[in-house]
Amino acid sequence: MLIFAGNSKMPMVRNRLIPIFLLALTLVCCDSDTTQRNPYLQEVGFRFEVNLNLPLYSPLTTTGNAVYIGNTGVGIRGVFVMNTGFDLFRAFEATCPNHPPNACSTLSLDGQVARCGCEDFEYSLFTGQQLNRPDDGNRYFDMLEYRASRSGSSLIITN
Repeated sequence: MLIFAGNSKMPMVRNRLIPIFLLALTLVCCDSDTTQRNPYLQEVGFRFEVNLNLPLYSPLTTTGNAVYIGNTGVGIRGVFVMNTGFDLFRAFEATCPNHPPNACSTLSLDGQVARCGCEDFEYSLFTGQQLNRPDDGNRYFDMLEYRASRSGSSLIITN
């Protein structure tokens, strides 16, 4: 038998406070998502199927090779697709993510790097990360990635 000095309802009150305390602790400890949506690039919905048997896309059969797909309706200004090895592919928007789309913002393909003609920004097609990020305290964005999944001899790119 428990003996409490004072109020005998204390164990019941304590049992009710434990779930409230745990909930408050959970809410305080949860890290909020601090990622920021890229204000320069709009989200476009599309689905594009790449037939890897076609000569146009044959470079994608080798690890480390990339191709540019500039078809209308594929991304904003096209998509870069990269074979990253082990039958995995990555697809990135071909518009520079660090300024509004304009005459010079379509990235160019240079091996495994995409380059912006406006500011000479460079991006890795293995990761989508900006390689030459200025150290000026401003916020810079990495490339916008799309889903790429292989199905037989086809690669399906979607957003």
